[in-house]
Amino acid sequence: MKITRVEIFDIHCPERPPWNPVFIRIHTDEGLTGVGEAGLAYDLGHSAAAHMIKEIAEAMLIGFNPFNTELLWSRMLRESFWGLGGGPVLYAAMSAIDTALWDIKGKASGVPVYQLLGGKTNGKLRTYASQLQFDWDKECTKLTQPQQYAEAALKAVAEGYDAVKVDPIVYDKDGNSSFDRTKLFTQPQMRLFGDRLRAIRSAVGPDVDIIFESHSLMGAASAIQMGEVIEEVGCMMYEEPVNYLNSAVHKKVAENVKVPIAGGERLYHRWDVRPYFEDQSIDVLQPDVGLCGGFTEAKKVCDYADVYDIRVQAHVCGGPVATAASLHLETAIPNFLIHEHHTYAIKSWNRELCIQDPQPVNGFFEVSEEPGIGIELNDEIVYRSPNMEVK
Repeated sequence: MKITRVEIFDIHCPERPPWNPVFIRIHTDEGLTGVGEAGLAYDLGHSAAAHMIKEIAEAMLIGFNPFNTELLWSRMLRESFWGLGGGPVLYAAMSAIDTALWDIKGKASGVPVYQLLGGKTNGKLRTYASQLQFDWDKECTKLTQPQQYAEAALKAVAEGYDAVKVDPIVYDKDGNSSFDRTKLFTQPQMRLFGDRLRAIRSAVGPDVDIIFESHSLMGAASAIQMGEVIEEVGCMMYEEPVNYLNSAVHKKVAENVKVPIAGGERLYHRWDVRPYFEDQSIDVLQPDVGLCGGFTEAKKVCDYADVYDIRVQAHVCGGPVATAASLHLETAIPNFLIHEHHTYAIKSWNRELCIQDPQPVNGFFEVSEEPGIGIELNDEIVYRSPNMEVK
């Protein structure tokens, strides 16, 4: 079997202009196709990832045997030159390509990808409703008042979720965004952010888990400050309290907060995660299949995490292809903890991008049993967006 053609889609969603999933579809001489997704659907980088996929496709993919995923991964890592230093654009492109090749391997073998990763270790996958600061509804809304946070949580609980995630620090009292919370918090800020969390806890009761999302906005000192509120509310875990540019800072927070620390969406491979594993400053790893090298590398990273008793929750903030791929990984690994379902994933402008529409039922997901990853692009929609072809 050989690769004959590669399509790349840099999706534009008119209803949500900042949302740009990047899809790839690889064609073979035996008529099988595979789809993948680069994990840069939000903020900056999507078009760069699309063009990086194009460059790799031109250099390495046409005529290649899609079953040789390990060989191709090593070539992309080393022959790209930048792979040995790396960054999200290159690794997102590598991830999309690798995921598509595994999709082809599953289809050619007549089995779902999780079977190729080791079989079904987990049946029903517990799922949480993610990013309640945007509300949990048909539209995205900036939430400012504590009662609004409580109402958003109750909407998710009414749908069967027993865990929710929220970033209570990104918006100030007027709804202005702040991507720098490295300064020490003032008392009014502490009250506002704490009240948002306390309102959720009061609304959902003691048995619903709350995950505190930080998006790496804080510095070590402000993260430790916020740790007092997180402990008070009894959060399940404390996600990305600080950035990944200095692992020693992460360690300082972990040593001063008595809540499990989660992170990893901006750690792209086993070399990146190593210092956090060795100093035990991450308790829950959150690799993104669309950023950490696709299935080829994600499975290795999860197995590596298991050596240190680290649980895994794949980071999922992308189109339906990202959701489908993550479910296969989490179904196969023994150290799975919980699955993330982003509020964007329930929006019409995201759900229409693929023919299948993976959604949980009563707070639980089950992986597709179709060969491959079990999802196909909706051509009627994706061809409306900028796209490229390599052959």
